[in-house]
Parts: sequence; structure tokens; C-alpha cells
Amino acid sequence: MPAPYFLCIHGELVIVGYEPDGDSVRFIADDASHYGALKRADRIRPSQRDGSVQLRFEGVDAPELHYGVDAQPLGATARDALLDWIGFTAIEYDQHRKTQVRSATPTSVRAAIFAQMVEVNGRPVSYVLVETTGNLPADGGWVNVDEALLDQTLNARLLSEAQAYYTVYTSTPVGHRSHLRALAAATRTAGRGVWTLDTTAEWVLADQASIGAGGQLILPKLFRRCTDYLKAVGKGFTGNLGDWLIASSATPTRDENDRVLVHDTTEVHLSDLIQQRNQHIAFQADLLDITFVEK
Repeated sequence: MPAPYFLCIHGELVIVGYEPDGDSVRFIADDASHYGALKRADRIRPSQRDGSVQLRFEGVDAPELHYGVDAQPLGATARDALLDWIGFTAIEYDQHRKTQVRSATPTSVRAAIFAQMVEVNGRPVSYVLVETTGNLPADGGWVNVDEALLDQTLNARLLSEAQAYYTVYTSTPVGHRSHLRALAAATRTAGRGVWTLDTTAEWVLADQASIGAGGQLILPKLFRRCTDYLKAVGKGFTGNLGDWLIASSATPTRDENDRVLVHDTTEVHLSDLIQQRNQHIAFQADLLDITFVEK
């Protein structure tokens, strides 16, 4: 069972020349050797330009802003809120690559990340604390991330202001899951942010536009799976979404049929939670009651 002790790494958040979104920015560590203490640290590939790494924010999943060329409703809203909380202003974007930052004030913001591991794509799974939000614990030290510290992070704010979905993994400490779930539950009850548009319980998958920036808002992980499925259909795949998820599991390097714990007790596959009738898809679990099994 994961313990709530995380390695604190000091550094700077940067966005110029990159494409930040609502739950991920790039981070330059003051001392990159600290990464070596993280599980699967060998997967990290710092940018050759500035040494930055892409973070995966622990416990949250914001609407997609640039999954390839595809996006979701509220993707830009979540990004703009996050960058504002960090402290970036006067942000200008590239005229051609609309989501790439051309300039911002300041060019970097002091922050710390709290991490235990690196996920399969090489991103440190992190809680993020901006220096102006609270006192930063010592660089390179292991810290008990209790509820008081957790509430100061950008992760908690994304949930408490409903800019992102609650999305946790078995690598997330149980106490953190409970606390973050409560934040998300409160905003869902209040009908704020993502919950004002959420259609994950049942949606229509007619084409990419049906779940795109002007369409229905569903859990971002499901959006990514649906997007990849539609591409497969375009290349000749003839089954439904569940069939495609099952077929993908036959390819270990491209297994999209996540294992999921429901109520932290019953393990199923993502395909088991999807019921499809023609273009109508229903998700058979409460989004606040599922935990994805870390790959």
C-alpha cells in the first residue's frame, strides 16, 4: 500500500515554447540528480533544450486541450485557470500552433514537486506546490504529504474548483484518494466546472466531433480511448469500443484496456464498464468510485 511520503524537488515551472494544459506543465529541477530516487527514474527524458521534464499531476485529469489535433470542451478553460494560479500573465500563443506559448510573464515560476515514481511515459507523477502558495519543504527531502499540505497543491485546487476530474491510480495513497475524492464530490454536488457538462454516464459516439471541443464532455481517459478507437475504425476496425479495448490488450505495448478497481475491491477491465448500443455508450460505474491500476 503506497505511503504518503513523497520526495520534494525544488525547481521552476516553465511554459514558453511548450504546450501546457490543464493538468500538466514542464518543470526544471534545481538538482536533477534527485530524480534518481524515484521509482522508474530511468524513464525520464529531460528536454535537451532546457532540461525540463513534463509532469503528470497526481490525482487529476483535466479536459484535453491537444490530444494530437483533438480537444475537449473546457480544455482551454482548465489550462487558463492553472496558468493563472501558477502566476503566469501576459501569455501569448503562436499564431499557427495555437496551443504553444510564445511568451509569458514571468518566464518561470518557483515551485516544488512531490513525487514517488515516474509513469510509463516518463513523466514524474507529482503534486505541485507553487512557492508563493506556501513554504517549500527542504529540497531533496522525503515529506509526509498530509491533508494540510495536499490542500496547498495545484492538484487539490483543480479539484476544489472543478477544473479537472478526480482520477486516481493504485499508486495514489489511500488517504489521498479519500481526501481528493471528497473535494471532487463537493463540486459535483454543487454542479460546478466540469460537472456542469459531464456526460460520462451516457454519451453518443457518432464521430470525433461528437466528443470534440464543441461536443460532449466525458472523462478525459475515455476521450483518449474513444479518439484512438475512431482512428482504428477509420483504418478498418469493425467492432465497437469495447471490442477495440479488448483487442488492444493483445498488444502489450499498446494495451488501452486499463484494469480498474471499483470501490477499491472489485477488479475489472475498462471494457467491462462500457455498455454500447449502436452509437450510445453508457459507463457502468461512478467516476468517484473507480481507481485505475498503475501500469
